[in-house]
Amino acid sequence: QVQLVESGGGLVQAGGSLRLSCAASGRAFSSCSMGWFRQAPGKEREFVAAISWRYGSTYYADSVKGRFTISRDNAKSTVYLQMNSLKPEDTAVYYCAAVLGVAGTRLTNHFEYATWGQGTQVTVSS
Repeated sequence: QVQLVESGGGLVQAGGSLRLSCAASGRAFSSCSMGWFRQAPGKEREFVAAISWRYGSTYYADSVKGRFTISRDNAKSTVYLQMNSLKPEDTAVYYCAAVLGVAGTRLTNHFEYATWGQGTQVTVSS
Protein backbone atom coordinates (compact mmCIF):
# COMPACT_ATOMS: atom_id res chain seq x y z
CA GLN A 1 0.00 0.00 0.00
CA VAL A 2 1.37 3.41 -1.03
CA GLN A 3 0.56 6.62 0.82
CA LEU A 4 1.03 9.98 -0.88
CA VAL A 5 1.79 13.47 0.41
CA GLU A 6 1.85 16.46 -1.95
CA SER A 7 3.74 19.69 -1.39
CA GLY A 8 4.90 22.74 -3.31
CA GLY A 9 1.64 24.51 -3.98
CA GLY A 10 1.18 28.22 -3.43
CA LEU A 11 0.37 31.58 -4.95
CA VAL A 12 2.20 32.69 -8.08
CA GLN A 13 1.71 35.37 -10.70
CA ALA A 14 0.76 34.49 -14.24
CA GLY A 15 3.83 33.48 -16.21
CA GLY A 16 5.56 32.14 -13.12
CA SER A 17 6.59 28.63 -12.15
CA LEU A 18 5.99 26.14 -9.38
CA ARG A 19 7.21 22.62 -8.75
CA LEU A 20 4.90 20.19 -7.02
CA SER A 21 6.26 17.15 -5.24
CA CYS A 22 4.50 13.97 -4.21
CA ALA A 23 6.32 11.81 -1.71
CA ALA A 24 5.26 8.19 -1.46
CA SER A 25 5.68 5.82 1.43
CA GLY A 26 5.68 2.07 1.00
CA ARG A 27 7.80 -0.33 -1.00
CA ALA A 28 5.77 -0.47 -4.19
CA PHE A 29 6.56 2.98 -5.59
CA SER A 30 8.78 1.79 -8.44
CA SER A 31 5.96 -0.46 -9.65
CA CYS A 32 3.38 2.32 -9.52
CA SER A 33 2.39 4.57 -12.33
CA MET A 34 1.81 8.08 -11.04
CA GLY A 35 -0.58 10.79 -12.10
CA TRP A 36 -1.41 14.39 -11.36
CA PHE A 37 -4.97 15.61 -11.49
CA ARG A 38 -6.54 18.93 -10.59
CA GLN A 39 -9.91 20.22 -9.54
CA ALA A 40 -11.05 23.81 -9.69
CA PRO A 41 -14.08 25.08 -7.72
CA GLY A 42 -17.31 23.96 -9.34
CA LYS A 43 -15.52 21.78 -11.87
CA GLU A 44 -14.83 18.09 -12.20
CA ARG A 45 -11.46 16.60 -11.46
CA GLU A 46 -9.36 16.61 -14.62
CA PHE A 47 -6.25 14.83 -15.78
CA VAL A 48 -3.02 16.85 -15.91
CA ALA A 49 -0.10 14.46 -16.41
CA ALA A 50 1.01 10.89 -15.79
CA ILE A 51 4.18 8.85 -15.84
CA SER A 52 4.28 5.10 -16.34
CA TRP A 53 6.06 2.75 -13.98
CA ARG A 54 7.66 0.54 -16.60
CA TYR A 55 9.39 2.76 -19.16
CA GLY A 56 8.71 6.18 -17.72
CA SER A 57 6.37 7.05 -20.57
CA THR A 58 4.66 10.36 -20.00
CA TYR A 59 1.20 11.66 -20.86
CA TYR A 60 -0.14 15.20 -20.72
CA ALA A 61 -3.42 17.00 -21.05
CA ASP A 62 -3.50 19.23 -24.11
CA SER A 63 -3.98 22.26 -21.89
CA VAL A 64 -0.59 21.79 -20.21
CA LYS A 65 1.56 20.32 -22.99
CA GLY A 66 4.74 22.29 -23.45
CA ARG A 67 4.33 24.01 -20.07
CA PHE A 68 4.26 21.20 -17.50
CA THR A 69 6.71 18.34 -17.05
CA ILE A 70 6.17 15.24 -14.95
CA SER A 71 9.14 13.26 -13.66
CA ARG A 72 9.91 10.67 -11.03
CA ASP A 73 12.81 9.71 -8.80
CA ASN A 74 12.36 6.10 -7.73
CA ALA A 75 15.30 6.33 -5.32
CA LYS A 76 13.43 9.05 -3.44
CA SER A 77 9.96 7.59 -4.03
CA THR A 78 8.88 10.97 -5.32
CA VAL A 79 7.09 12.26 -8.39
CA TYR A 80 7.32 15.88 -9.50
CA LEU A 81 5.27 18.24 -11.58
CA GLN A 82 7.22 21.20 -12.91
CA MET A 83 4.77 23.89 -13.96
CA ASN A 84 6.00 26.76 -16.09
CA SER A 85 4.24 29.65 -17.81
CA LEU A 86 1.37 29.33 -15.39
CA LYS A 87 -1.99 30.82 -16.29
CA PRO A 88 -4.92 31.86 -14.08
CA GLU A 89 -6.89 28.91 -15.48
CA ASP A 90 -4.33 26.57 -13.90
CA THR A 91 -5.70 27.56 -10.49
CA ALA A 92 -6.96 24.43 -8.74
CA VAL A 93 -6.25 21.88 -6.06
CA TYR A 94 -3.68 19.49 -7.48
CA TYR A 95 -3.80 15.83 -6.50
CA CYS A 96 -1.19 13.14 -6.84
CA ALA A 97 -2.39 9.59 -7.49
CA ALA A 98 -0.85 6.14 -7.77
CA VAL A 99 -1.82 2.88 -9.40
CA LEU A 100 0.06 -0.40 -9.36
CA GLY A 101 1.07 -1.93 -12.67
CA VAL A 102 -1.18 0.03 -15.04
CA ALA A 103 0.34 1.70 -18.08
CA GLY A 104 -0.65 3.46 -21.27
CA THR A 105 -3.44 5.91 -21.95
CA ARG A 106 -5.53 4.37 -19.15
CA LEU A 107 -3.43 6.60 -16.92
CA THR A 108 -5.40 9.63 -18.11
CA ASN A 109 -8.53 8.31 -16.38
CA HIS A 110 -8.88 9.05 -12.68
CA PHE A 111 -10.93 5.87 -12.19
CA GLU A 112 -7.76 3.83 -12.74
CA TYR A 113 -6.03 5.16 -9.65
CA ALA A 114 -6.24 3.42 -6.30
CA THR A 115 -4.43 5.84 -4.03
CA TRP A 116 -4.71 9.62 -3.74
CA GLY A 117 -2.93 12.34 -1.83
CA GLN A 118 -4.69 15.08 0.11
CA GLY A 119 -4.10 17.75 -2.53
CA THR A 120 -2.18 21.00 -2.67
CA GLN A 121 -3.60 24.37 -3.68
CA VAL A 122 -2.16 26.22 -6.65
CA THR A 123 -3.37 29.76 -7.23
CA VAL A 124 -2.25 31.79 -10.24
CA SER A 125 -3.02 35.50 -10.13
CA SER A 126 -3.45 37.59 -13.26
